[in-house]
Amino acid sequence: MGVPCDTSGEDRLDWQGKAVDCAICPHRDLKAEGHCVKGRACVQDRRARIIDAFFRTNPDLSDGYLTHPYFEARALAARYANVFKLPAMIEDVDPEVRWMVSQRLPRAQILKLRADPDPKVRVGVANRLEDGDLVPLTDDPDYYVRVTVARRLNPSMLALMIRDPDPQVRRQVARRIGNDWLLTMVWDLDPDVRLEVARRLEPEQLGALARDPDIRVRHAVAERIDADHLVMMQDDAEDLVREVVRSRGAGASVIPLKQPE
Repeated sequence: MGVPCDTSGEDRLDWQGKAVDCAICPHRDLKAEGHCVKGRACVQDRRARIIDAFFRTNPDLSDGYLTHPYFEARALAARYANVFKLPAMIEDVDPEVRWMVSQRLPRAQILKLRADPDPKVRVGVANRLEDGDLVPLTDDPDYYVRVTVARRLNPSMLALMIRDPDPQVRRQVARRIGNDWLLTMVWDLDPDVRLEVARRLEPEQLGALARDPDIRVRHAVAERIDADHLVMMQDDAEDLVREVVRSRGAGASVIPLKQPE
């Protein structure tokens, strides 16, 4: 099946800013088959979506563009190329190319990219690795790499990240870590982290957060704390919290434990 014709009539530019010239294109014969259409599916065009359409229509030609001087052409060729050609591209000068390679090679072959200088590449790697292979990224200098690791690391290994310097990372840890380690996070300095803890601790463990300085944390605690400890919150400074305590009353049922995401 061919690609739609370009009816816009606009001039098309290549990656060097020159007008696309079908007459000098090595794939000009494909036009007759509808596999190469200026402005729709063209390997000369500088726009990624147009190049991608070309390789999607002609994947057999992608291997020949893995060394093209334009990074978009290399990156998009890598999406469709023979996977056995990709190890040579692990050290490509452009991070977009290396990211694409990280998404296609087998996991065992992308371990070297854990030390890639570009955080986007390392995030791409983290999204594919598992368990022990993720450990070297638990102290990555980029916070979002560590957030990604915290989302994927086996919960039994998340204790490695309890003291991460970024609260967004610790929030992810609090959402997934096992209960024994979760209890140690009630003293976290960030209220958003403690709120995640309050949503997951067992009701009888919530007494440690009943006097938390943040109203959101105390409100969450008041909704779930066990009846025996509910009395600790009846004189809370905030009306909203006291109202929750009053509405539950003595012997009221405890809200069920929220399951980790």
